[in-house]
Amino acid sequence: MKKILALMLAAVMMMFCLVACNNATDNDGTGTNDGTENNTENNTENNTQKPEKITITCIDGSRDEKEIQLEVPYDPQKIAVCDMAALDILVNLGLEDRIVCVATTTLDYLVDKVEGIPTCGTIKTPDAETIMKYEPDLIFMGGRGSDYYATLSEIAPVVRLTVSGNVVEGTIKNAQTIASIFGKTEEMNAKVSSYNERIEALQAFAKGKSAIVGMVTSGGFNVTGNSGRCSIIGNEIGFANVGVDKESEDASHGNLSSFEYILQKNPQYIFVMDRDAATGGASTAAEVMNNEVINQTIAAKNGNVVILARPSVWYTAEGGFTALGMMLEDLENALLK
Repeated sequence: MKKILALMLAAVMMMFCLVACNNATDNDGTGTNDGTENNTENNTENNTQKPEKITITCIDGSRDEKEIQLEVPYDPQKIAVCDMAALDILVNLGLEDRIVCVATTTLDYLVDKVEGIPTCGTIKTPDAETIMKYEPDLIFMGGRGSDYYATLSEIAPVVRLTVSGNVVEGTIKNAQTIASIFGKTEEMNAKVSSYNERIEALQAFAKGKSAIVGMVTSGGFNVTGNSGRCSIIGNEIGFANVGVDKESEDASHGNLSSFEYILQKNPQYIFVMDRDAATGGASTAAEVMNNEVINQTIAAKNGNVVILARPSVWYTAEGGFTALGMMLEDLENALLK
């Protein structure tokens, strides 16, 4: 009996030794239990925690552009894009491989990114039949496509985004909304912070300086005030826009103005967006603004009639995150260098 107990005790002691040896081997990194199994389990758990859908804030299909809460698929794999600002943000986040069809674009910095992707109409008139053919999980639309909102909503949820009022705030808000859909919020926040110093430098330059902001179109000059195209110059950058009394109901395109009106206001700076060039026509802004009346202004005498270098970006991509950087660069090149 004593021999049997002695053998049993020896066996138990041997088992403890084997367990201890195995644990020591694992802990020094030479064993087989390297944590892979636990990591796999954790990864699986994280994957299962990703939501199938999230709720975002965007605008409805009405011309009043009312804010709504919209449920959309999280991290969608197939998207249709009918807005240049949304396309800009998606490309900035490296998501162009998700795009199954896109509205036509002539923007130089986006053309190469969407080469080979089927087109689905324009930003004003999206082709619903083509969009339906590619069965997107999500559709992006801008302010110009309101007439097609209901039709496209029958195909997939429509994220309609636009910028009104403060261009910088609106652009950042839209960029963060799109980033949140794809789980890229942190990445976008890092990009946002890179613009702050540039905006502050332009604000310091603009302080105390007057300007008129507008666009050349069909041989005339429209003053846009602080609620139309290029409003970032007066609102966020901070030039004192002396043309605000020329705001019209069609604020986005401003109000046709006489050159005598500009001379009467006599601003220190005149900012000009060439709408004709932006829409594919001939560039005429420099020629139109070089006339006897304008040349009498303080701005012209000091060489401060600024023709914005990228009119197509200012006109069709306002609200795009990369576009915002390009707008800042146009102003930096004209004012700070």
